[in-house]
Amino acid sequence: MKYLKTIKLKDGRECILRNGEERDGQAALDNFILTHEQTDYLLTYPDENTMTAEQEGRFLQKKTDSETEVEILAEVDGVVAGLAGIDAVGGRDKIRHRADFGISIDRQYWNLGIGTELLHACIDCARKAGYEQIELSVVAENETAVTMYRKAGFEEYGRNPRGFKSRLTGYQELIYMRIEL
Repeated sequence: MKYLKTIKLKDGRECILRNGEERDGQAALDNFILTHEQTDYLLTYPDENTMTAEQEGRFLQKKTDSETEVEILAEVDGVVAGLAGIDAVGGRDKIRHRADFGISIDRQYWNLGIGTELLHACIDCARKAGYEQIELSVVAENETAVTMYRKAGFEEYGRNPRGFKSRLTGYQELIYMRIEL
């Protein structure tokens, strides 16, 4: 799914929101590893990554070529500052109306508006793809993310008190959220 938009960040810099392409494999992989080192709120740890730069590039290109899924890069001064995307929950009739959202942003770019813009870009893409709802899970103590999702219209529909088992802190409660499109 194609996406391209230039936004102005809170600090005045420009940020390009665009599709990841095959040529972005190494930059996206580097960002993935970095962001997964910077926070304990994401699904995986950097050492659990099994993709190579070439595989990441093919993954990005597949999303760009897809009519129903997308992976959007946030690029600031030529650097991949963050990634966000939507994936189909599944292709079966009963669940094809649902998309799953994920996001990660390099800590040095937090609080500049990138997360909100990536979220809205993915919501727009989900609507264009014909999804009727987007779902996500977020660590309950990640109050900044929870607030961002609520402001965008996501509503909580459940919790799992032992959703993640962190290597650092033990169990983390997950909040399940969704938005109807």
